[in-house]
Amino acid sequence: MERLRALGRLLPRVIVAVAAGCGLGLIYEPHDHPWLVLLAIPLFLATLNGVSMKGGFLVGSGFGIAYYLVLVPWIKVIGGDATIALAVLEGLFYGVFGALASQTLKHRLWMLWIPCLWVGTEFATGSVPFGGFPWARLAWAFSDSAIGRLAAYVGIAGLSFILALLGVLVYAVLRRRSAFSLRLVSLVVGVAIIGLSSLISLSTAGNGKTVTAAMVQGNVPGKGLEFLGRARTVTKNHMNATLDLEKQVEAGSQVKPDLVIWPENSTDIDPYKDAETRQDIETAVQAVKVPILVGAVTEGPGPNERQTTGIVWDPATGPGQRYAKRHPVPFGEYIPFRDQLLPYIKRLEMIGRQTAPGVGPGIMPIRGTTYGDLICFELAYDNVVSDVAKGGAQVLIVQTNNATYGGTGQPEQQFAITRMRAIETGRTVLIASTSGISGVIRPDGTVEHKSGQFVSDVYVASVPVRDAKTLATTLGGWPQWILSGLGIMGAALALLARRNRKTADPGTPPAPAPDR
Repeated sequence: MERLRALGRLLPRVIVAVAAGCGLGLIYEPHDHPWLVLLAIPLFLATLNGVSMKGGFLVGSGFGIAYYLVLVPWIKVIGGDATIALAVLEGLFYGVFGALASQTLKHRLWMLWIPCLWVGTEFATGSVPFGGFPWARLAWAFSDSAIGRLAAYVGIAGLSFILALLGVLVYAVLRRRSAFSLRLVSLVVGVAIIGLSSLISLSTAGNGKTVTAAMVQGNVPGKGLEFLGRARTVTKNHMNATLDLEKQVEAGSQVKPDLVIWPENSTDIDPYKDAETRQDIETAVQAVKVPILVGAVTEGPGPNERQTTGIVWDPATGPGQRYAKRHPVPFGEYIPFRDQLLPYIKRLEMIGRQTAPGVGPGIMPIRGTTYGDLICFELAYDNVVSDVAKGGAQVLIVQTNNATYGGTGQPEQQFAITRMRAIETGRTVLIASTSGISGVIRPDGTVEHKSGQFVSDVYVASVPVRDAKTLATTLGGWPQWILSGLGIMGAALALLARRNRKTADPGTPPAPAPDR
C-alpha cells in the first residue's frame, strides 16, 4: 500500500516529465522549435528535484520515452512496434540520467555536473547497443541558430553541453531555493553565451582552388515493381539524368563538372557481376567523360553478405577506388543475433543478406582533390566523420537513400544533421539522394541548394577546396570524453555524499526539497 501511495505522489512528476520530453522532441525538424530546449530541460530538472533514485529513474524514463516518440515517429514505416521498442530502449538511458541527476542536483557543483551528465547520456545512446543511435543530440537542432556556430570550435558534444548548460542556467534562475546571487550570475552567463555566439562569423573561403560537382537525384519508381525491375529502374533513372546533364553541357547551358555524384543505392545490383548494370554506368560515364561516384550494393565479402559502397568509376580506367559503409544500420541492413531471431520474427527476412561493415575511412583523392565519403546515417557518428575530416578531406560527400522515409520528418532531420557537420568540420558538403533531400551546404552551414522529395533533380555547384581544420576537428573526440567523464565523476561524488548522509543519520532520510 505504501508503494502505491509513493507511486501516486510521483505520478504528477512523471506527467510533467513526459510533457517536457514531448517539448524537447519538438526542437527538431520538421517542427523546428529549437529554443524549447530552454523550457524543456528546466522543467525536466524540476521534476527530478527531491526524488529518490528509483523515482528519478521512473521520471527520467517517462521523459526519455516521450522524447523519442516525438523525435522519431518515422520509424513506424518499419512498424509501430519498432517505434515503441526504440523509444523504450533509448528512453531508459534517460531513466539512468534521471536516477543520477536526482542525487547530483543536491551537490554544490550541480550546475556543472548536470550538463556533463547530459553529454554522457548522449554519448551512451550514440554508442550502445550495436553502435548506438546518436539521433537525439541537442546540437542537431541548431543549424539555423547563431549558437550553432560554436560547433566549429567545441564540436557536437561541446555544443550539446552548452545547450544543456543554458537549460541548467534557466532552471537556476527559476528555482525557488536559488540565492539571488546565483540567479544573477546564471542570468549573466546565459546572456553572455548567447550574445557572444551571435558575434561569431565562420569563413567559407577555400585555398584558392574550387571544384565543380554535379549531384544527381534520379528519383525512384513507385511501389509495385518487383525488386529486380525496381532496382534497374533506379539505376536507369540516374543514367538518364546524367545523360540529360551532358546534353545541357554540350548546349552551353550548364557548366561541365569535374565529378558526378550518384547516391547510395543508385544501383542495388552488383555492377561488378551484372552486365546490364555495368553497361548503364559505363554509358553515363562515357557521356560525361568525368568520374562518377556510384552508390552500389556489392556482393560479399563473405557468403550471404553484401556491402553498401561508393565506387569511383573513371571514364578511362573503369571502377577504381571503393569505400564500403562502416556503420550499417542494425535491423535495417543487418540483423544482430540473426540465427536466434529469424525463427521468431519473420519480418526480418525482408532484410536479406547481411551488410558487412567496411574497413577504413572514405578518403578519396579524385583528380587533385581529396573527398571524404559518408553514406547515409554514418554522418551522425562522430568517429566516422572525424576520420575523414582528420584524414585530409577537403570536401565532404554524403551519399544517401531516404526513399523509405520519404514524406516523414527523417529526411529533414538528416539534412539538419548534415548542416551541423558542415559547421563542425568547416567543409562544403555535397549531398546526393535517390529521392531527396539532395543539396549543397556551405562550410558555415548555410544552404546553397536543397532539392524537393520524389522529384528528379540535378544540381551543379562550384565549391571551395579547403585545407584549414577547425578547432573541433583538431580536438576530435576529446570534448565528449572529458565532459562525459566529468559527468560520471559528479554523479559519483553526489552518490558518495548521499551515502555519507545515510551513514551519519541512518534513521532519518534526507528531506526532499521539491520546487514549487
